[in-house]
Amino acid sequence: MKKRLVAMGLTAVMAMSLLVGCGSGGSNNTSSETPAKDETKKSGYRVAYIARAQSDSFAAWLANEIMAEAGEYDDITLDVFDGQADDEKENTAIENAISSKYDAIIVQPNNGEAQRPYVEKVVQNGIIAITTNARIDGIEGASSVDADPYKQAAVNATLALEQIPENARVVVLNGPSGNFHADERRKAWQAEFFDKRPDVKIVAEDFANWNKDEAMALMEDWVIAHGEIDAIISMNDNMAAGALEVVAGKPGYEDIFVYGVDGTAEALLLIQEGKMTATCLQSAIDLSELILDTAHRLLTGEEKQIDTDIAAPLITKDNVDEYIKIYKERGLITE
Repeated sequence: MKKRLVAMGLTAVMAMSLLVGCGSGGSNNTSSETPAKDETKKSGYRVAYIARAQSDSFAAWLANEIMAEAGEYDDITLDVFDGQADDEKENTAIENAISSKYDAIIVQPNNGEAQRPYVEKVVQNGIIAITTNARIDGIEGASSVDADPYKQAAVNATLALEQIPENARVVVLNGPSGNFHADERRKAWQAEFFDKRPDVKIVAEDFANWNKDEAMALMEDWVIAHGEIDAIISMNDNMAAGALEVVAGKPGYEDIFVYGVDGTAEALLLIQEGKMTATCLQSAIDLSELILDTAHRLLTGEEKQIDTDIAAPLITKDNVDEYIKIYKERGLITE
């Protein structure tokens, strides 16, 4: 039976629910309208989550998981806002959250350095600040919940050392320039793979900005310009899936190696089908649980500052089924 990707439909949900913001507490409210006051609800904390972009499949997945996890806390009301992959819009959303006097503001940066001064304003206004996916380092008084992007790429690069053939021709898809996760993953590939495999030639490399369509456009050009390509090295799954879609079914690309990061539902199914080689799980499930736990501990005064990471497990054909099972249990993949 053909499997249906619920996760890839999340962007449509996000488009509706994030334009203005959606409240969630004991239950999730996905309406853009202000929810009616619930007199029986316990007084608690107001938390704003500023999402990077609903058009990014991982960002959409993370925002939905955060909304679901917030529902487990009866003293937290969560509002989610869409940065629309635009620094100006994201910064405006942060400023609006400050003006609205939220108790905590969680920021998923579009461009860490562009958001840095605005997160600093959060701290200066006495509001709890948390940066996530990717963290913004060096903001005194701010906390962070993230994954280690160097490790995420390094587990793929170590595998690729053994798999990619001698004198291979590869293409590289990068995330946004200046993005902490994008830059660190590229550094890891350089140090853990390219520096150790001087025989491998990068025939093309460019920024696809986490975007599937941009990756497809680049790959279409690269196939025409360079012909034989032995591997696609991508800094996330969304770009990897886009590039792979271009060469799917084309003669000469049946054995292409494809590496990504995130462990999205789409990537897991591609690995199960033998079309994608490996990914590193950046679990939005684990991340959301840790984000809300961190926010709650800071809000209640249990801790003053927290900087923590989730794990970075490698997913290949050997273990992909166990992760697909988890996704099925959460309704992210259905038969």
